[in-house]
Amino acid sequence: MKLLIKNGRVIDPASQTDKTLDILIEKNKIVDIKTKISVPSAKIIDAAELVVAPGFIDMHVHLREPGQEHKETIRTGSAAAARGGFTSIACMPNTFPVIDNSGTIKYILSEAKKAGMVNIFPIAAITKGQKGKELSEMAELIDSGAVAFSDDGNPVSNSQVMRSALEYVKQFDGLIISHCENTDLSENGVMNEGPYSCQLGLNGIPASAEEVMVARDIILAEKSGARIHLAHLSTKGSIELLTAAKAKKLKVTAEVTPHHLILDDSSLVNYDTNLKVNPPLRDKKDISSLIKAVKSGLIDVIATDHAPHSLDEKAVEFDIAPFGINGLETAVSLLLDRLINNNTISLQRLIEMCSTNPAKILKLKNKGKICPGADADLTLLDLNKKIQVDVNKFRSKSKNSPFHDWKLKGAPAITIVGGKVIYANRSI
Repeated sequence: MKLLIKNGRVIDPASQTDKTLDILIEKNKIVDIKTKISVPSAKIIDAAELVVAPGFIDMHVHLREPGQEHKETIRTGSAAAARGGFTSIACMPNTFPVIDNSGTIKYILSEAKKAGMVNIFPIAAITKGQKGKELSEMAELIDSGAVAFSDDGNPVSNSQVMRSALEYVKQFDGLIISHCENTDLSENGVMNEGPYSCQLGLNGIPASAEEVMVARDIILAEKSGARIHLAHLSTKGSIELLTAAKAKKLKVTAEVTPHHLILDDSSLVNYDTNLKVNPPLRDKKDISSLIKAVKSGLIDVIATDHAPHSLDEKAVEFDIAPFGINGLETAVSLLLDRLINNNTISLQRLIEMCSTNPAKILKLKNKGKICPGADADLTLLDLNKKIQVDVNKFRSKSKNSPFHDWKLKGAPAITIVGGKVIYANRSI
C-alpha cells in the first residue's frame, strides 16, 4: 500500500529543506516529495502542524540481549526506541556473550527482524571479550553486519592495542567508537570530583580521567589517519581537545547525551541512583561548554547511551549501584523542551545531530535524508504536545530514569520505519 504524508513541515538537513511538503511512500522507499501530491489509492497521514524529519538514529544503545534479558530485550528495546521516535538504533557490544563473533551478530539481527520494529545495527567489540588485549576478527565482523567497533563500558587501556585497532580499521574506512576513561584515575569513583562529591562523602571521578583518554585517542587517530568517534563527552577540557582536533581536520567525531546537557552534579544531593552515570554528571561550567559545542556545530551527534537496569539493581546504596540511565523514551522530549523551546538551537541543527550525522558516521546508506530513493524512515514531531514523563508507561523493560514526573513540551508523534507506522500517539 502507498502511504502519503500530507501538509507536514519537512526539515531535511541533508538537502537544506525546510518547507511544507507532501511525501509519497511506496513499499519501503520514498518515491516522491513535492508541494502537492494526489494519489487516491494511498493511505493518508495528515501531518499539518507536525515536523517531518528523516528517521532519528540513536548510535549508542545498550540492549542487554543476549545475557541480561532481565534488564532489556531486543524486542522491548525496539519498542522503547519506536515510542521515543527512533527508527534506527546501534547496539553496544557489552552483552553476554560479548558481540565479538559473527554468531552473536547474526542472533541480534535475527531477533531484530522478529521484533519487526526499528532497524538495529550491531556495534562489535574492538577486543575479544572486551578484555582490551587481543583484537577481535574485525573484517569478519564487518562482513557479518557490524557497523563499527567499540569496547564501550570498558576503555581500551592499552595504547598499543588501540593503535593497532585504528590502523586495522583504516584499511576499510571502519569506525572506532571510544569510551574515553582512564581507569587509574576513575577507579572507585562514583560521581564527578568536586565540591558536591566532598559534601556527599562520595568518591569522585576527575575530569582528567576522561580528558587523558580523549587526548590519547585523538593523537592515535591523527597518526593512523583512521576514523574515531568519541562517545559521551562530558567535560570542558574534552571539548577544548575536540576543538583542536577539528581545527586540524582530523577524522574525529563526537557525541553528547541529553542527560549531560541537562543535569549537573548538584542534582545528586538526594543520592538518587538513577542519576549515577559514567561518565558522571559534571558541573555547570562543563554543561555550558557542551551546550556551546552543540550550538557551534562542534558536536556531531546526540545519543542516549540508553543503559537499562532493573529496579532491584538500582535500589541499593549509591556506591554499589550500577551506572546508567534509561534514555530512549525521554530523549526527544527533553531535547525539544530544553534546546528548541528556548531557542538554544534550531530544529534543523537538532535533526542533523539526531539523524543526518549518525547516518553519515555509521555509513548507513539511504538513511538520514528525505529524498526519492531514500529509505522510508521518518520521525514526525509534535512541538506543542505537552507530556509528563511516567516511567510506568515505558515500553522498555527497565524504568531507571531520573526524569519521572518531569513536564515537557514537545514529543514524537509518529514513527515510520520502512514505510510502516510502528508508533503513533494519535489516531491516524
